[in-house]
Amino acid sequence: MDSVDTEVLKNAVAWLAAGRKATLATVVKTWGSAPRPVGAMLAIRDDGHVIGSVSGGCVEDDLIERVKAHQMSGGKPEVVTYGVTADQAVRFGLPCGGTLQLVIEPVSAASLLKELLATIERHELVARFLDMESGSVKLESGRWSDALEFDGRILKSIHGPLWRLLIIGAGQTSRFLAQMAQALDYQVTVCDPREEYADEWNLPGATLVRGYPDDVVLHMSPDPHLAVVAVTHDPKLDDAALTEALKSPAFYVGALGSRLNNEKRRQRLAELDLSAAEIARLHGPVGLKIGSRTPAEIAVSILAEMTAVRRGVKLESIGAPAAAPAPNADPLACGS
Repeated sequence: MDSVDTEVLKNAVAWLAAGRKATLATVVKTWGSAPRPVGAMLAIRDDGHVIGSVSGGCVEDDLIERVKAHQMSGGKPEVVTYGVTADQAVRFGLPCGGTLQLVIEPVSAASLLKELLATIERHELVARFLDMESGSVKLESGRWSDALEFDGRILKSIHGPLWRLLIIGAGQTSRFLAQMAQALDYQVTVCDPREEYADEWNLPGATLVRGYPDDVVLHMSPDPHLAVVAVTHDPKLDDAALTEALKSPAFYVGALGSRLNNEKRRQRLAELDLSAAEIARLHGPVGLKIGSRTPAEIAVSILAEMTAVRRGVKLESIGAPAAAPAPNADPLACGS
């Protein structure tokens, strides 16, 4: 779930607690070049105050005017579509004739947003079902394979950390990577069986496990919503995790290290009965080539590459070996 959308829910709950009225808008379908993805949310207070986004701004302006003018359908959810005609596309600023369909719902205690937020804060997935006819809501445990669904009668939306990140190693780079990944709404797990590192790990929200990396990868039941990044520089630990991760459906598998070290790693992996196609999935040196040298910069480069892979963006630098560092370069530069 987008962190912006979590803030939308928090504000809607706060407005309700303060005695204000609120309306929630959710993107349920898009055509063409719609500016926000399915699932994006917007909350509008009764005085027109707004948080979140469903478009570039013009659709928000229309919704604000409708809320302030009390034009919504008397307490029940409704469907609104923008951009169907060329005139609407121009009026609402939708690019390239883009069209989006929204579900608009009045917020009340029966919306269960407070309960929904409590589940999200426990880093759990939850599915929210909105009945368009009655306006009733129910919550159920979500699954990693779930996605938003709308059939005109029931809106099923998925909330919580939809993406997972397993970091092998509990060092300094891992701390920055975990913090930034949490900001992007990843559920973060850090694996390190080494006491000297694991005992010092104290980042809230990032679960530490002390098992051996290959066992931890298998225990997490990798799926296309999981990324695995190895950053220990210890072949015994990194290679163990990579061996299992590269055979799995994980959408991203990366390893920190120089170009030379990653070539040696590929040779070792080939001796472990991994196929050429499986080894080719390895992003190593990990991260986009942005000249990163510090642990924080390396974390940025890794998450940038993960984001590009998630979004299906084909970048020339993805997976390409990084240039050799200058003679006086910081040793940490081997990460990207």
